[in-house]
Amino acid sequence: MMNGSRREFLKSAVAVPLVGAAAVSKGATASADGCSHPLAGKKLPPWKPGEFQVHFIYTGVAESMFWIMPDGTTMLLDCGDHPALTRGKLAVWVLPNGKRHAGEWIARYVLRVNPAKKDVDYLMISHHHADHAGMPGWGAGEREWNGRKLSVSGVLQAADGLKFSTCFDRGWPDFNDPIPNELCDTVAYLHLRDTFAYLTERDGMKMEKFEVGAVGQVALRRKAEAFPGFSVTNIAGNGKILCRDGKVRDLYAERHGAKRLNENGMSLGMIVQYGPFRFYTAGDFSDRFHLPDKSVRSIEEEIAKELDPVDVAKVNHHGHHSMPKALVAALQARVWTACMWDQLHITADTLERLSSRDAYQGPRMVAPGVFSPLRRFEDAGKPFLADIAPESFDAGHVVLTVAPGGASYNIAYVTADDESMKVTGAYDFISRSECA
Repeated sequence: MMNGSRREFLKSAVAVPLVGAAAVSKGATASADGCSHPLAGKKLPPWKPGEFQVHFIYTGVAESMFWIMPDGTTMLLDCGDHPALTRGKLAVWVLPNGKRHAGEWIARYVLRVNPAKKDVDYLMISHHHADHAGMPGWGAGEREWNGRKLSVSGVLQAADGLKFSTCFDRGWPDFNDPIPNELCDTVAYLHLRDTFAYLTERDGMKMEKFEVGAVGQVALRRKAEAFPGFSVTNIAGNGKILCRDGKVRDLYAERHGAKRLNENGMSLGMIVQYGPFRFYTAGDFSDRFHLPDKSVRSIEEEIAKELDPVDVAKVNHHGHHSMPKALVAALQARVWTACMWDQLHITADTLERLSSRDAYQGPRMVAPGVFSPLRRFEDAGKPFLADIAPESFDAGHVVLTVAPGGASYNIAYVTADDESMKVTGAYDFISRSECA
């Protein structure tokens, strides 16, 4: 789809430079053109033991990531569905098509790549918004259970094809941290709470509250001893962040008397370390608010003080007026990626910050799920276009594969036009500390 527009744009686009990326894939030398990579045009290779893989699943209406950790432990991080396709001009392409809702497309994708097929070790919901969890009144109908009507949407729809062992949530068990969760700005909360109760009864799914500051709550379940260099640290949740000194700071402490809080600021965040490789993800962790003294607090700027550089980062809040310069400068990612469901994702102001050499020096690639012709027309001439992966012009799943031990990694685009898993382009990188 849109191949003509893509070719025309590529004629005038500046090539994406790759530094330190040579000879990391069976002796192949990575080029600035991902379409010339040895994987391009082929089916995505299956996960191999020792690899850390993150699939940023593209649906065009929501956010969802599927992790396969080095020993085969798996996690579905978010599984949203909401009426993004009703947004008119702002709607992005829904792929493969609109015949199925996002939860079913996501489950089918997981079944194609999961070494354990339908069995998934962990489910994690970053926060209680529909584009991350599903919503009442939108999806594949309703289901009667214990006198209640459940919306078959997002997580619940995916669970009809998958079975989750353990679920991490920010609010469980009393949904009262830092304030009653129904006071946050979400219509998905009740749907999600009922979904948890239903899956606990039907499938025996265990529930755990996400613990900010914990290292290893998300743990390797099969052969942890074989991968001592792999760890997951919980850095954010319920408006709290992990500080460098090991203490947990509550960013909303002075606002707990507020009648409502921004659900995005409740998002769960993690840093994955695999040898020299580092990955950042934090849902929609973004919010600005006035303190009692009238000063303005940006929670992204506060967490930036506690973070060190990473290799790959998923941008906060789909890149929607997020990622202030302080956070970009702290993370210094070689690759920025995002799950998309709106033409305004990633907004031009965010792209300018991600691309800014004033924030940090050196090459980088911005790899969203889609960057459409409309955006390329509206942003024509902007310098940040040189940093955007051209494969995003056609939309697709973005797949991060970290090699055993973490010394190198690959970013591949996989077509979302169908379920063939064909690679449309790929790029190789050496992890940051290996390049130092």
